[in-house]
Amino acid sequence: MIKICYHPIGYVENEYPDPVGPDAMRDVESRIVLQPDLVGGLQGLTPGQYIMVLFHLHRSQGYTLLQHPRGDVSQPLRGVFALRSPHRPNPIGVSIVPLLAIEGNVLHVRGLDAINGTPVLDIKPAEEHEKADTV
Repeated sequence: MIKICYHPIGYVENEYPDPVGPDAMRDVESRIVLQPDLVGGLQGLTPGQYIMVLFHLHRSQGYTLLQHPRGDVSQPLRGVFALRSPHRPNPIGVSIVPLLAIEGNVLHVRGLDAINGTPVLDIKPAEEHEKADTV
């Protein structure tokens, strides 16, 4: 098996030190603090566009292939790949969010479902058809 190693390009800052449901974070502003030496990579991004943020779910531990959506046992079990659960074989999160502002190495976004201190792995522009909701 191939060993894969990623290094964070930055981290998330917001008011949530602990996990909460994604609905609670939909209107919350977060900051993505990029490593200063990577600021040149922001060229071409503009406030108002949507970006895809990939992040490491650093507080997630373990997984099962079948899970109840959002831990609600009244709902039928579903496969982990059919859910946005943080409990996955590779704890990688993805959100598509509007870019509100760029201030130096800090990106201001809304609706990022990542908690304070979450390591950010990558940022990409989101395609038009992806804007409707987070992935």
